[in-house]
Amino acid sequence: MTGSTIFIRTTRIDETDLLPEVERSAGEAFRDVPGLAWVADDEVTGPREHRRLAVLGTSWVAVSDDQLLGFAIAEHFGPDLHIHLLAVRREAQGQGLGTRLMHTVLDYAFDSGAARVTLTTFRTVPFNEPFYRRLGFMVVPPGDLDERLRRTLAAEAAGGFPVERRCAMQRLTEGCDAAMHEAEDRT
Repeated sequence: MTGSTIFIRTTRIDETDLLPEVERSAGEAFRDVPGLAWVADDEVTGPREHRRLAVLGTSWVAVSDDQLLGFAIAEHFGPDLHIHLLAVRREAQGQGLGTRLMHTVLDYAFDSGAARVTLTTFRTVPFNEPFYRRLGFMVVPPGDLDERLRRTLAAEAAGGFPVERRCAMQRLTEGCDAAMHEAEDRT
């Protein structure tokens, strides 16, 4: 990947069938996380859901030399933009692609008038909660969860995700541009 130009852009419909493989590759990183190796074998987002989000314009890919290296998918829920997933191929991780994809999503959230960006993630996994904290996200305390985020975490728990290792995070979009560029300068 080094030396190649990487573009971040919205996902084309003809690429949606390729995104589950990117997610599977990204999931391999969990094999190195104690107690979470099973995540690498968990179900991935199917092409139908990827197509739905691509049609909505809330799916972005990182591409280099016509190879899909990563993606982010999100969806509007009222005033919020919820990030369903950020995934970067295992061999492309650690090169700033996740950060670039997140900046694209945050720019979109700001431009589309979203009040905040939300997501759920694993606590303490370096490429999860700590990564999002560096981008200005804050953990939503359990008592402050709105109904949608409570339902999201409950559905994850029903799917086998350990409750004690999950959290919801948010980032307000006000002042998003300046804060993103500060975070970019630090990485």
